[in-house]
Amino acid sequence: MNNTLGEKKNRGFKTKTTILIVCFIVVFFGSFMLGRYSIMPDELLRILLSKVFDIQQTWPDAAETVVFQVRLPRVMAAGMVGAALAVAGVCYQGMFQNPMVSPGILGASSGAGCGAALAILLGASYYTISLVAFIFGLGAVMLAYMISRMSKINPVLAMVLAGMLISSLFSSGTSFIKLVADTESALPAITYWLMGSLVSIQPPDVRFAAGPMLAGFIPLILLRWRINLLTVGEEEALSMGVDTTKLRLVVIVCATLLTSISVSISGVIGWVGLVIPHFCRMIFGYDYRRLIPVNMLFGATFLIVVDNVARLATTAEIPIGILTSFIGAPIFVYLIMTGGAIRGD
Repeated sequence: MNNTLGEKKNRGFKTKTTILIVCFIVVFFGSFMLGRYSIMPDELLRILLSKVFDIQQTWPDAAETVVFQVRLPRVMAAGMVGAALAVAGVCYQGMFQNPMVSPGILGASSGAGCGAALAILLGASYYTISLVAFIFGLGAVMLAYMISRMSKINPVLAMVLAGMLISSLFSSGTSFIKLVADTESALPAITYWLMGSLVSIQPPDVRFAAGPMLAGFIPLILLRWRINLLTVGEEEALSMGVDTTKLRLVVIVCATLLTSISVSISGVIGWVGLVIPHFCRMIFGYDYRRLIPVNMLFGATFLIVVDNVARLATTAEIPIGILTSFIGAPIFVYLIMTGGAIRGD
C-alpha cells in the first residue's frame, strides 16, 4: 500500500515538474519574440542556430542585435534573479521554520539598496553601482550574523532580531542619502533603482552575476536533503548528528550570495522570495530535495513573465518591483489569514 502510494506521488511529481520545465522553455524562448521590434518564430530559430551552425543570413542585422544584445541578457537576467530569489527565500523559510520569511530577512536587500544609493550619490558608473551594492549586501548580513552570534538568546531568534536591526539601520541610511541627494539627477536615479528594473541589463551584467550565483546554488543543491533537518527543529536535528550551526552558516552564506547579487543587478525586487516558495510547497510538497530545484524553475519562469509585462504593458516601462508587489501583497494577506503554516498534510 505504502509503495503504491509512494509511486503515485513520484509520478505526480514527475508530471508536474515536466509541465514546469515545458512552461519555462516556452516562456524563455517566447520572450525573445516580444517587444517593440517583432521577431517571428522561424526567424528567431535561425538567428539562434546561426551561432552553432553555418546558416546563411536571411535576417536583418537589427534583428540579430536585438536578440543577442538586448533580449538575451535581459531574459537570462530575469531568469537568474527569479531563480536566485526564490531559492534564497525557500532556504531562509526552512531555516527559520516560517514561510513568511523573505530573502531580505537578514538585511541583504536593505544593505544592497543603501550601497547602490551611496554609489549613485557619488556619481559612480553603472558597474561600480552593482559592485558596491553587492558588497554592502554581503556586509549587512555579516553584521547581522556577528551580532546574533554574540547574543545569549535562541540563535534563530537572535538572527531574526539582528536582521531587523541591520535592515532598519541601512534603510535609515538610504533615507538619509535620498534626503541629501540632488533632486534633479541623483534622487530620481536612486528612487528608480530601488523600485527594481532590468531595463539596463547588458551582457557583462549576466557574466558578473553568474559566478556568485553558481557559488550560491551549488552548495544548496548538494545539501538540500540536510535542509530538511533544519525544518524539524534544533534538538531533533542535533539528535540526528547534524551540526546545525555549520549547516545554518552555509545556508546563510549561500542565500546571501544569491540575494545580494540579484539586488545588485536588478534593484530591489520584493515578494518573489516569499510568494514562489509558498506556491511550490502547495504544488510540489515540503521535501527540500525537490523544493529547491522546482523553486529555481518556478522563480525563473515567474520573473521572466513579470518582466515581459513590465516592458510591454505601457509605453513607459513599469519598474518590475511594482508589479511583484501587486502580485505578492494579496498572497501575503492569504498567508496571514491562513496562519502561514509551513507543514501541510
